[in-house]
Amino acid sequence: MADTARIDKWLWASRIFKTRSIAADACKNGRVTINGINVKPSHMIKTGETVCVRKPPVTYSFKILKCIEQRVGAKLLPEIYENVTDAKQYEILEMNRISGFVNRARGTGRPTKKERRSLDAFIEPSEFGFDDWDESYEDDEF
Repeated sequence: MADTARIDKWLWASRIFKTRSIAADACKNGRVTINGINVKPSHMIKTGETVCVRKPPVTYSFKILKCIEQRVGAKLLPEIYENVTDAKQYEILEMNRISGFVNRARGTGRPTKKERRSLDAFIEPSEFGFDDWDESYEDDEF
C-alpha cells in the first residue's frame, strides 16, 4: 500500500466523484482544496490531510485515513476517509432542498396549480406590501 496517491484518483476511488475525469475537472476548476490551497489533479496526497470539495451549494470536508488509487466497495469507505463536514453545510443543503422552487430544475416548465398554491402559502403577502390595500376603492368614481 502506498503512502501517497494522486488526488484525482483518490477522489474517484473513495466514491466522492462518479468518474475520474469529473474529479480531475473539479480539481482544474478550483473546487478541490487541501489546507485552503487549490490543487491540480496530479497533486500527491498523504494520510492525515483534509480535503475540501465544493459541490454547490455545499463544501464537503474529508480527513484522509488511507491513500488508495483503486476503487473500493461502499462498505469500506469508513476505512478510507472520515467526513468532517461542518453541520452548517448540511443545514444549507437542507434549506436548499426545502425551498426547491428557488433552484427550479431546467426544463420542468411552469409550476402547476398545486405547486403555485404551496409557493403562495410559503411566501407571506405582507412582504410585498399588500397588507395596506384599500378595499373601499370603487370603479364608478371615474
